[in-house]
Amino acid sequence: MTHGLAAQELPVTNPDRVGLSAERLAHIGTVFQEHVDEGRIAGAMGMVIRNSQVAYQEEWGYRDLEARDPLEAGDLFRIYSMTKPITALAVMMLWEEGKFALGDPIGRYIPELARLQVAKLEEGATIANLETERPRRQVTIEDLLRHTSGLTYGIFSNTPVDSMYLSANLLGAKDLDEMMRGLGDIPLIAQPGARWIYSVSTDVLGRLVEVVSGMPFDAFLRTRIFERLDMEDTGFYAPAEDHARLTRTYRHTDAQGTLALGDTVTFVSPVTMFSGGGGLVSTARDYARFTQMVLNGGALNGTRILGRKTVDFMRVDHLGDVEDPGTSNGFGLGFAVKESVNALLTSVGTFYWGGLHGTAFWIDPEEDLIGIFMIQIYPNRSTNFGQQFQQLVYSALVG
Repeated sequence: MTHGLAAQELPVTNPDRVGLSAERLAHIGTVFQEHVDEGRIAGAMGMVIRNSQVAYQEEWGYRDLEARDPLEAGDLFRIYSMTKPITALAVMMLWEEGKFALGDPIGRYIPELARLQVAKLEEGATIANLETERPRRQVTIEDLLRHTSGLTYGIFSNTPVDSMYLSANLLGAKDLDEMMRGLGDIPLIAQPGARWIYSVSTDVLGRLVEVVSGMPFDAFLRTRIFERLDMEDTGFYAPAEDHARLTRTYRHTDAQGTLALGDTVTFVSPVTMFSGGGGLVSTARDYARFTQMVLNGGALNGTRILGRKTVDFMRVDHLGDVEDPGTSNGFGLGFAVKESVNALLTSVGTFYWGGLHGTAFWIDPEEDLIGIFMIQIYPNRSTNFGQQFQQLVYSALVG
């Protein structure tokens, strides 16, 4: 499948030509093969791109441990929240077209969310006695992009509001429209703009794309982004002919990292719920094309997806004085942003995110460096594998 100029593959280079030590990069394979051999993971893969060239790509272990089926470069992964930056990009494409302002209340486009109340989460509050108050202002599109909407997820904390999400089965809604109707009946967990709270905000943005563009969200992503970037293996499920390439997921059953088979039933058949927050399947190759386009300032091989200044705007901190997650990092429009020197080796200005089952990426403009790490494990009660991969990559930077 080809789609014009964008179908040109990223060139492959010798790592020494782009300032990476091949000898030091070899440590990555040693470490991750040990993880496989010692039973901590079934398999994983890593890719490093520097100066727009693939300088390193390697796979370790198995896509199906029981069948001893080796992991291969073109295999598919459930990328979960690595869907979020793609959704944010779709939103900003429509913003560039003047379809809305970032300060617009989301209720202007999704009426179900126009009259949200705010829960008063006092000690002893339960669903039965939960009191609410009026929001100081409405949730804006910018709030959704930076996770300051006051929405939550239902699965990462245990407030009465989270319990209401679970009772309403919001994450199991048949489509985005049904999810919005459910959200409209549940109060916010915090005042809009007051706190950074990881949430279903990006699923709401997927519905915004549908309303504003007049297209189903999957069709918008396919025609406006994936086909133009030749991300031929990225979508909301793996077609039957690609099931053999879909990596199995695993889980740790104890603190020692004992492996067991995980999810085997999701992402294998067509869906009607196009989750902008976590619904995509992709490959390292496809996600490399997406991240390289972003690092290039919105274009890849002559195909422009977004304006350069818009990308710059997305990858800087938008939290300001908002209560952040308690780290030295900020959050832009769809990405976390490293704002100051900390325990990680990435440069200040690096932007990044990851997925529930361990996938991760980062884009380091200062070093002209992209890292992509693919794995399928949740829950992970062992090493932070993506962070370990990142540390080993930076240890190989010599020029």
